[in-house]
Amino acid sequence: MRNHGYAFTTTIGSKHHGQTLLFHLASLYPHSSAEVWQQRLSHGEITLNGITAQGSESVAAGQVLVWNCPPWTEPDAPLHFDVLFEDDELIAVNKPSGLPTLPGSGFLENTLLRLVRRYAPHASPVHRLGRATSGIVLFSKTAQGAALLEAIWNTSKVQKVYRAVAVNVAEHEEYEIHTPIGRVPHPRLGSVWAASSTGKPSWSSAKVLARGTTTTTFEVTLHSGRPHQIRIHLASVGHPLVGDGLYGPGGLPLADHPGLPGDGGYLLHAQFLAFLHPTSGSQISLEAPLPSEFSLYARQE
Repeated sequence: MRNHGYAFTTTIGSKHHGQTLLFHLASLYPHSSAEVWQQRLSHGEITLNGITAQGSESVAAGQVLVWNCPPWTEPDAPLHFDVLFEDDELIAVNKPSGLPTLPGSGFLENTLLRLVRRYAPHASPVHRLGRATSGIVLFSKTAQGAALLEAIWNTSKVQKVYRAVAVNVAEHEEYEIHTPIGRVPHPRLGSVWAASSTGKPSWSSAKVLARGTTTTTFEVTLHSGRPHQIRIHLASVGHPLVGDGLYGPGGLPLADHPGLPGDGGYLLHAQFLAFLHPTSGSQISLEAPLPSEFSLYARQE
């Protein structure tokens, strides 16, 4: 799909005051080199406080920077979802693997947000799943409902249970994982979320559902909500997800050519979600059917 382009807008922060615009652009959007940004400047794609920029300007705190990105062809993604629950306040959907929840990394129109808003124009996601992760995503149709749910999302008032297929055969039936998660160096992105002794407290409970000759299928309950928590936590106890090109032993980026956070290839599914409705107070319990790819591992013993 070719989109209609997008105006990426940011406000210059105080810590960037005095930088040249070209340096600032290359730092803000490291996916492109300074040479590529100079070409975009020459094409008139960037404005600073509404004035077409050249690149040699010094930026000042409070200035508005706009990159008028021309239309581009987005990566392919499965453009469908299934509605699991809907009322006047909420809509819960089953997201397929490969569809981003929100715009980013080259995706703008090919996202779950755009698809759901064609169905329910005022819906906003209460949380997000990684592009390769399938399963339940909850949207609120009102700002009040979203605020109430976001306030309790990472507490015991919300139960979030996932299915994951990991490498290596588990020695134990259950694991309580408390590996802290923070930013660590990454050769292509500068830094990514991973296991870190100085990271934020995190907690996952993993229970073995099935063992294969070289894999283990886990049911994982989240008690906190850190980025890529299940991928990092299982890897940190010796069970990286099958096909995960980013996280390896110890919950750290792979030593040789680690992938990107959005890369697919692994099996992770948000299967169960339970919470109290933000306005009625009634108990909502949702289940997203497992994708067919999990069936092989579910039969293994």
